[in-house]
Amino acid sequence: MAILLLEDGTVESDFSEIVRELEPIGVYLKHYDPGTSLLFTDFLEQDVLTALEKQYIVELHNSVFEFLQQENGSLWCDLLNVHPGVPNLQMLIDTYSRYHTHTAAEPLYVLAGEMIFGFVTPDGSQVQLLVQSQDYISIPAGVEHWCSLTASLNFKAVRYFTSAEGWLPNYTGTQLSDARQQP
Repeated sequence: MAILLLEDGTVESDFSEIVRELEPIGVYLKHYDPGTSLLFTDFLEQDVLTALEKQYIVELHNSVFEFLQQENGSLWCDLLNVHPGVPNLQMLIDTYSRYHTHTAAEPLYVLAGEMIFGFVTPDGSQVQLLVQSQDYISIPAGVEHWCSLTASLNFKAVRYFTSAEGWLPNYTGTQLSDARQQP
């Protein structure tokens, strides 16, 4: 379940408090445990997936989470599968580990692993959110954020796209606070 690191070093693990802290930014966070991970445990544990395996996971996920697609108005979704052997891993890390915004919302559901998101709050402070398996996060268009893998370099998530452009980053130039640590 999600963990939030505030700029003053406070670590928040109470889910309702995390949701409250993210509210001013407009970030929506929910934890769903439908038990679907039991249906494809082997796929979630393996690094490399074939196109058919990815399609199976997405279709199974969509059958359970059709309401998420409708709720966020997604046009399509795919499976983001990051692991130590993924081609262009460093390019992925470099692309998203700087503060940026998107012209479309960025919703995703974490199937396995974990990822860190950083956000700039309305008062200018910075917070970090660790999302983990079965967390659903939706970052509205225009919200300044960055994301990074944790040391495990493993992350599987269903990404929902609400525009044809997908999630192209628009870099803001905001510097990450010195307190950038893993929650």
